Amino acid sequence: MSEGHGNGTEQVGIDELLERVRAGYERIGPQEAAAAAAGGALLVDIRYAALRDRDGLIPGALVVERNELEWRLDPRGSHRAPEAVGHDLRVVVVCNEGYASSLAVASLRQLGLHRATDLIGGFQAWRAAGLPVDG
Repeated sequence: MSEGHGNGTEQVGIDELLERVRAGYERIGPQEAAAAAAGGALLVDIRYAALRDRDGLIPGALVVERNELEWRLDPRGSHRAPEAVGHDLRVVVVCNEGYASSLAVASLRQLGLHRATDLIGGFQAWRAAGLPVDG
């Protein structure tokens, strides 16, 4: 039994939270992500600038800092990116190693982006698979 702080919510560790979040959707690997992008999915790179500068970019990916993600991808939001055309948009979130992206997907799904998923292993898996990288 988990202890709470009197607010009626149980406490979970990050590993359990990731497991719960990931159980709610199907994650995809690098080849599937590349195929999804070729088929019109939006790859969204949420890595911070130092990692993008160090490792490069996935060609065609939309770069959105993690702290702006929900505002930029909410199709009804006043600060949405032009690519955020509707709740049926297939979104593949890419972080560095595939952890932060899972939490980001959970947030996007709460906004109604029901086809959002993330890249298993993140950018590092993309690069290791020999897929294109700019820079």
